[in-house]
Amino acid sequence: MKALLKQKEFSVLAIVIIICVILSFVSPVFLTVGNWMDILEGNTVIGILAIGMTLIIITSDIDVSVAALTTAVAVSIGFMFQYLPDSWFSVVLIFLIAPLIGMLLGAFNGILVSKIQIPAIVVTLGTLNIFSGLVLYFTNGNYINSTQFPQSFMAFSNIEILGIPILIYLFALVAVSTWFILKYTLIGRSVLAIGGNAQSSTRVGINFKKVKMFVFTYMGFLGGVAAIAQTSYTTAVDPNGLMGLELTVIAAVVLGGANIHGGRGSIPGTLLGVLLLAIMQNGMILARIDTFWQNVVTGAIIVIAVSYDEINHRRNQAKLANIDVKEAS
Repeated sequence: MKALLKQKEFSVLAIVIIICVILSFVSPVFLTVGNWMDILEGNTVIGILAIGMTLIIITSDIDVSVAALTTAVAVSIGFMFQYLPDSWFSVVLIFLIAPLIGMLLGAFNGILVSKIQIPAIVVTLGTLNIFSGLVLYFTNGNYINSTQFPQSFMAFSNIEILGIPILIYLFALVAVSTWFILKYTLIGRSVLAIGGNAQSSTRVGINFKKVKMFVFTYMGFLGGVAAIAQTSYTTAVDPNGLMGLELTVIAAVVLGGANIHGGRGSIPGTLLGVLLLAIMQNGMILARIDTFWQNVVTGAIIVIAVSYDEINHRRNQAKLANIDVKEAS
């Protein structure tokens, strides 16, 4: 029980529950089933991207190109819809092609980070601008609306099973699959090992470059899945619709207990981080607080969460240094 209480995920869960109780008094709408379906469906894209970002942050890297990458895949989907037949075959084809495009873009980041060994923040800042520039060039900043989508895709977007939108099931599938990869596969354990101690993991035979390549390619894969979810949810492609979303994604992962220095992070924690940001945003909307304050709150959360992690990291390093000194003496 003590070990459970010490876990950061437990602290985040406690905060989520407290905020839910407060918001239930602020607005009677908050605890309704319809509102919670809106919260979960509306944050599916953030959640999918945050799950991929978790693996990258565990390896002590960061990817600020995720929103631009997802937009690039969404635009590709929009263009393809103009040439695909109106049948369920088109929906299946999109689920094959979109993740593949995302994987190729993610692999481009991975090659630069793992093979050429350029810092990830530099690489992804560069590719953020490359992807965004190409999107604006090909679209001229114009929307691609649902009139150009096959009706089969629109029908897919409206599917509900047991009253739950299909996108929530897609989100759950991504979360469970990634949790399984991280916990029970060799590559998943290698991700945790690389983040914990890169030099030691390399000495025991873990391929550092292969792991880095995997996490960025997998991030691209999930970017492709998120592009499908975004297109389905908005029934349009907006070249600027996801601008700045990478900050929210990073905030959700760090809030969920991932260490910005790497080595620590979990899928359940990230889901709690996404949920915390989602209910705070929903609460501000229900309380009719001006929308620009949402950016202020998100930015403040990032600063507080990262500062908290940095302070804890320094304390742990200081403790290790004291232990080393005592053993040496």
